Amino acid sequence: MTSDATPLLTVDDCEQLSTSQVHELYRSHVNKSQVSLMTSFGFGRELVDHAEGSWIHTRDGRRILDFTGGVGVLNHGHNHPRILAARRRFQEQRRMEVHKTYFSPYVAALGHNLAQLLPGDLNLSFFPNSGAEAVEGAVKLAYKYHGGRRQRILHADISFHGKLLGSGSLTGSAQNAFAFPGIPGVSAFRYGDLDSVREAVAGARDAKGRCDVYAILIEPFSASTMTECSEEFLRGLRELCTEEKIVLIFDEIYTGWGKTGSLFHFMRYPGLVPDVVTTSKSFGGGKSSVSAFVAREPVFRKAYDSLGDAMLQSTSTTYYGFGEETATALEAVNIAVEDDYPARARAIERVLAPGLERLRKQYPDIIADVRGAGALYGIFLDGGPRILDLAAKIAPGGLARDPLLRTKVITCAVVNAMYHDHDVYMYYTLNGRSPLVAAPSLVAGPDEVEIFLDAFDRTLAKGMNRLLTAFFKDKAVSRWAA
Repeated sequence: MTSDATPLLTVDDCEQLSTSQVHELYRSHVNKSQVSLMTSFGFGRELVDHAEGSWIHTRDGRRILDFTGGVGVLNHGHNHPRILAARRRFQEQRRMEVHKTYFSPYVAALGHNLAQLLPGDLNLSFFPNSGAEAVEGAVKLAYKYHGGRRQRILHADISFHGKLLGSGSLTGSAQNAFAFPGIPGVSAFRYGDLDSVREAVAGARDAKGRCDVYAILIEPFSASTMTECSEEFLRGLRELCTEEKIVLIFDEIYTGWGKTGSLFHFMRYPGLVPDVVTTSKSFGGGKSSVSAFVAREPVFRKAYDSLGDAMLQSTSTTYYGFGEETATALEAVNIAVEDDYPARARAIERVLAPGLERLRKQYPDIIADVRGAGALYGIFLDGGPRILDLAAKIAPGGLARDPLLRTKVITCAVVNAMYHDHDVYMYYTLNGRSPLVAAPSLVAGPDEVEIFLDAFDRTLAKGMNRLLTAFFKDKAVSRWAA
């Protein structure tokens, strides 16, 4: 390093950086367009000092109600004291973080707890780092279970399973704007349509007429579209997979640990057991990047339980021996059970659902629909001046080809007003019809839900024209579209 080189920044330096300095570092070293996108809303223009429970405190003294629930990560809220204590204890006792060749008591205990909580013989777990990795691990398990003799995998047309090459190729959403290469043999069926699944399976036969599908991947509740499978569909899917010896994978990465009112969404249907279930997001207690796929014992053992295959499931990966992440997940799971997070979600629903329905009836020209369960609701917005249709047609680049541009602009205007005017932080999805999402942490109480409903009422009362005018006046759209 030369003597005139820019000095390296420290943690102390980070805490002194201004917003403009952070933006400049992002532009130079992370992603310039990300700055343009995020500064479309107020939350991209200021820095957070600290966060606790359902609240974010900015450096300039604002207190923001976080009604995003961390996009599924923060069932426990920000900085849950028990999560912090578990991580602090691990560090202060100088526990070992890596070395997969030493057995981890945290991995062993976490696998045991998942087996106790999940139904049937979902007894064997593996712990990757992210939800997308859990999905890919589950798919890899299913392929290995069939010994590579089957070559097809089915997923739903509105699914979201991640953005890696494999999980991205299994994602049927508008977020796949660029065609990356993916795993072979992928086909889609209509979400919730059992006849569509049967047709796809019937069309996937090898030269001898045998079933060529090794796995079917489904979200029992699609958090990005606010659509859920019926009990009839899920049970029919289970029966079909059993008949055809197809590995059935339930993706509960967002909905696990109580979010929709049951520990996992599929568990509201007694006796329904997939072959594999994936989880992540709030599994790490809001502090740990950890995920899991949990398999039925005969499926897992056939695939990997031999000396020759034991290392194929990725137990040889560098971080499989990680300790603090699994210790954190262990505490997060115990909190979710002891504090009855499914009941907390149902308590939130008892206030949130009727409140949103009341506002839908009060503002029928703005709210087209409301759907959800527990502490996860989607609000489908409409309205605004017809000139937006013309704007959509003449928008630059790929924006003009986006059939949901009008909806996204309307929803952005509401997100912007909720944050600027009422200190409430929300988001909307990029999948399906791009609903505005009301998904508080499960530590939120009725008072926080009422604060949100009151702010949302006052925002909608302004009318869509005024909301859009404020949004455009702030030049947010030009930055959002950049």
